[in-house]
Amino acid sequence: MKHLALFLFACFCMCGAYSQTFTSSNLPIVVIATDVDPSTNNPYVIPDEPKVPATMTIIYHEDGSRNYLTDAGNGLYQNYYGKIMIEKRGSSSQWYFEKKPYGFTTYSSDLKTKNSVSLLGMPEENDWVLNSFAYDATYMRDMIAYGITNDLGHWAPHSRYCEVVINGVYKGLYALGEKIKVDKNRVDITKIESTDNAYPDITGGYIIKADKTTGGDPVAWKYYDNVNNEAVEFIYDYPKPADITSAQGSYIKSVFDNLQSRSSFSSVTTGYPNVIDVPTFIDFMLINEFTSNCDGYQISTYWHKDRKGKLRAGPVWDFNLTFGIDPFGWPNRSVTNQWQFQNADNWGPRFFRNLFANAIFKCYFTKRWKELNATGKQLNASSVMERINAIAAVTSEAAARDAQLWSVYPGQQEAIASLQTFMNQRIAWMNTQLTSTVDCSNVSVPQLVISKINYHPTTTDPDMEDKLEFIEITNNSDKTADLTGIYFRELGLTYRFPYQKSLLAHQKIFLASDSVLFKAYYGIDAFGQYARNLSNHSENLMLVDAYGNIIDQVEYSDAAPWLTEADGNGAFLQLTDLSADNSVAANWTAATRLTTDNREVSVEWQVVVYPNPATDRIRIVASNQRFGSYEITDLTGKKLLVGNLNDDNTIYVSALNPSIYLLKLYNAQGESAVRKWVKR
Repeated sequence: MKHLALFLFACFCMCGAYSQTFTSSNLPIVVIATDVDPSTNNPYVIPDEPKVPATMTIIYHEDGSRNYLTDAGNGLYQNYYGKIMIEKRGSSSQWYFEKKPYGFTTYSSDLKTKNSVSLLGMPEENDWVLNSFAYDATYMRDMIAYGITNDLGHWAPHSRYCEVVINGVYKGLYALGEKIKVDKNRVDITKIESTDNAYPDITGGYIIKADKTTGGDPVAWKYYDNVNNEAVEFIYDYPKPADITSAQGSYIKSVFDNLQSRSSFSSVTTGYPNVIDVPTFIDFMLINEFTSNCDGYQISTYWHKDRKGKLRAGPVWDFNLTFGIDPFGWPNRSVTNQWQFQNADNWGPRFFRNLFANAIFKCYFTKRWKELNATGKQLNASSVMERINAIAAVTSEAAARDAQLWSVYPGQQEAIASLQTFMNQRIAWMNTQLTSTVDCSNVSVPQLVISKINYHPTTTDPDMEDKLEFIEITNNSDKTADLTGIYFRELGLTYRFPYQKSLLAHQKIFLASDSVLFKAYYGIDAFGQYARNLSNHSENLMLVDAYGNIIDQVEYSDAAPWLTEADGNGAFLQLTDLSADNSVAANWTAATRLTTDNREVSVEWQVVVYPNPATDRIRIVASNQRFGSYEITDLTGKKLLVGNLNDDNTIYVSALNPSIYLLKLYNAQGESAVRKWVKR
């Protein structure tokens, strides 16, 4: 019956293409011309795989005026002109429809090097998709889900509407968008290497998906845990199956096995909060449930994990079968009155159902739903309709052309009306199911304050800047604060406080990028060492408890009104008053001296030997003094090594015997600094 439903849908909704004259659009126009296939002397026909070479031009009038095909050769209106490698992509969306989705990679002119570029204002990358909107006569289900998710603070693929011409043939309305990929502007996790097979490096980053295997990637593991005994198939998305090591594969599977085995939500050490980033799981489930995504949880379902971080749900992907559309189901599975994690098909792994069955998790789930469904919020019906109307205003012209070309029925406006009716009924049903927030009301969090941020230290050695970063956290209360389960929630910097550690009343601690160098450079012990680094531009530091409740949040910037003295100019950010709102730039000052434990340390004049003790080489780390030459003596003053410092301030000392030495450094004015160090 599923196949019959699909057959009827394909016949009556998107039957075939009609020739159509196309000359201009209010949207950008993507023009693709495949290279000549030497075996046929004709342009390549774009296959499922492998990718074939082509030239792509994106015509775009940045002033918002109309785009014309005749502008293709005008450099003023070329948002992109260059080489790509292109193929068909997708599974059912490719096989059951004449209108094909595509994936492409931007390349240098010689097709030898991938070329990261910004397309239509999106962040630079080289892997892109052209979404064909299979099944979706509104042309916006994916865009609605992605847009809402981005507004909630999670990365989802950014996309831009466009019309596409391939080898001179008009192909209709598409969305040119980002592909799920590890990148600072996409899934911002650590890029793991094949040599990262021991703790802590083995802990991240990873992207794992539950999906169909039509892409050719092997199944990494399976869970059989729904009533139909249907397998949930997990696939390595990053690293790719061919690149992931056996140790890495075993590690990330153990994370999911650990999640599968959990049952408690109240314990932050042995329950779900120990394994998962609760807010991402809640938002991921809410967007899938709000849209009634019948593929959710089992197909096109992603998770990601950063180094030393918790498992996070998402990013979201593929929302064509939502808001009442389900050509594969008999009966329809995208309905208004059923949870998708228990819809009798595509249940997904059991931990989603187990989480929802837990009273505390459901309370947080309900609390978040009420917040997001409130007037003016992202999942409120009026807000979603504003989004829909805004999309329709820019796509209606192209949607009419596309509908005529591919015999799409119903038309966009009728399809939008149907979606709206479904959405209103879905919201009404969810409101009957999500009522109580008693178990998570009046949450108490410790009064921890982010009080100092050194995000761009000053040093004569740029390679060492990141290692000198630090964050100070102060317990701004008269009570001891239990740190168990507390962590930084946003991607970019990863740190989880160890269990059974506490912070005394009014005590200050430092978290450092490199705790050894921090001690050597500042003379202060760091409480802990975080993974990754602070951005030199802007970062959202969100300190939360184990359930994701916000304790403190600061989003600093290197631009006004934030103080630029802290942006590599010799100072760090210091909160002027611990009781002040530290999210406001005016409540921070630029400081150059650290005061702790009755000691004061200047960051303006620091010179250290690193590492110390050393083996084969030492490195000079200095704040603002550039030294040109050096002498190494023993403790009697006998000169053993004399030379000039290279650009990275490294001195090779493998010829010296294990002992204690003195290093004298000279600047251009003949001034010197002397530091004691140990050779092992």
